[in-house]
Amino acid sequence: MTSAPNFRLGILDQSPIPEGCCAGDALRNTLDLARLADGLGYTRYWVAEHHGTAGLACHSPEAMIGPIAMATSRMRVGSGGIMLPHYSPLKVAETFSMLSGLFPGRVDLGIGRAAGTSPVVAFALQRDRRQPAPDDFRAQLDELLALLANRPLPDRRFARISSMHFESPEVWLLGSSMDSAVWAAELGLPYAFADFINPAGAMMARYYRQGFESSELLAAPKQIVAAWAICAETAEEAERLSLSFRMMMTLLFRGQTIAVPMVDKAERFLCDEGLLGGGAPHGRRIITGTPERVCESIEALARDYAAEEVLIVNIVHDHAARRRSYELIAKGFGIDRRIG
Repeated sequence: MTSAPNFRLGILDQSPIPEGCCAGDALRNTLDLARLADGLGYTRYWVAEHHGTAGLACHSPEAMIGPIAMATSRMRVGSGGIMLPHYSPLKVAETFSMLSGLFPGRVDLGIGRAAGTSPVVAFALQRDRRQPAPDDFRAQLDELLALLANRPLPDRRFARISSMHFESPEVWLLGSSMDSAVWAAELGLPYAFADFINPAGAMMARYYRQGFESSELLAAPKQIVAAWAICAETAEEAERLSLSFRMMMTLLFRGQTIAVPMVDKAERFLCDEGLLGGGAPHGRRIITGTPERVCESIEALARDYAAEEVLIVNIVHDHAARRRSYELIAKGFGIDRRIG
């Protein structure tokens, strides 16, 4: 067991659907994992937003945050994230004001710009399909922040809306590119970087910290890095568990989404494709291994990003193995509240 880290540990859950199970099973697994994480000592639990995929069950983080918060007592619970181009800022402000009122001091609103799906499904999500959706994320974000801060909106047509009062969650800007780092720094927002999508983010994290401008929300930079990690009793078992994700990503890059395959099936597929033992999918970072190896790698990642917190995300077929992975990481860092 290593000494307790000088950063906090949380979980980002994509609600994977194991082959042979349904979306409801995956969402119940999310609730089960959240209860476990609350007892283990993890400090934050975020749920992701994905659309039009056979392998991930959570399409609406806002629908899961309430049940997770009710099933737990200590952790912060939030979205990782809400993909703002699919929504009106007012709708997001109303929804998260409700959640913040129900669970004071525990709700996070992570905001993302990506579609979280394919272009076709993103178009199907549009209310008005007469023309492509505008690329106005920054304007949407400014409006959302004004609503949550209970500031008047510049458009006089919205004067009545400006008179409404919103309970504000803790707002985070999510990203995996330089654009998000620039906006988070300019707006003085907490910033969460998806290293599991883009492992070249340390430079962007440095830009965020160096360019940060204090705001009414935050006096100094505050950062999370989200990392992909699977932990098992042996390095061989951890590597084997990762094969399900590797098969999923291989097919995703070919335009096909599938439920999380069983390890044996994934192993046969990767072998037939000549990809077995090929490491992480191109452009991705995957941490696998024993508790000692995984904890050392997470510590190194936190140092690279100068992050105050690390969110751990993974996809495996067996829910029991997924639970065990988070247990081993908690014990490896000495945060497991059940020890002793």
